[in-house]
Amino acid sequence: MRPVIGISAFPRTVETALGPTLLHTASRHYVESVVRAGGLPVILPIVDPDEVPHALQVVHGLLVTGGGDVQPSRYHAQPVAETRAVDPRRDAFDFRLLQEAIDADFPVLATCRGMQVMNVALGGSLVAHVPASTGHDHDRVDRWHEGVHRVKLEPDSHLAEALGCTEVFVNSLHHQAVLEPAPGTRSVAWAEDETVEAIEIPGSPHVVAVQWHPELMEDLPEQQGLFRQLVEHAGEVAKTRGDYRDDGVVAR
Repeated sequence: MRPVIGISAFPRTVETALGPTLLHTASRHYVESVVRAGGLPVILPIVDPDEVPHALQVVHGLLVTGGGDVQPSRYHAQPVAETRAVDPRRDAFDFRLLQEAIDADFPVLATCRGMQVMNVALGGSLVAHVPASTGHDHDRVDRWHEGVHRVKLEPDSHLAEALGCTEVFVNSLHHQAVLEPAPGTRSVAWAEDETVEAIEIPGSPHVVAVQWHPELMEDLPEQQGLFRQLVEHAGEVAKTRGDYRDDGVVAR
């Protein structure tokens, strides 16, 4: 049984023989993490947000990926000198994707930018530039595949259940973070400088958002637990919809 996991695309323009071409991409790390967890990954391109409800009808779980900054006006802020890689079209798609999924209590794992999108979409705000706020650099691209700082987890969180621990070392590739958690969410993990590292929605075991990149720490079994949890919950959706035959093959 392989539940279908929709992965939100990272749009990028590359030079080809036909000139600059927009690609809707996802890192192999996301794809392989889903496959290892028993899911079938499908890339969701940045299209008209009105197509989101249709997209959610053909997948069983959602993985919202990292990327550039959320447009500051979405949380009533002004850009700062460090604001970078804002993409209003991607914002519009990702915001609708998360809002529809959360309204439907759909299985969701959001990472890095995905967590920031989730918080803003639900009415929260962001720290514009973490070093200016805490004095600590959280953008450690030089050590992207290894833990660089400790995170403490709420013991009764779905995150702790997925990781199998209440303290973990994580990588860190961000310069923004949650400021005011959105109404209806719960902060469940913190860095040593008190930066919020994960949020959940009380009452929903299906929605987890983390500030780090678990897909890049593929050699650490506890990090892969997040993808196993996502795929497990997506499998429940697939069964409820009747999308599998008796032999476990997708029936659609």
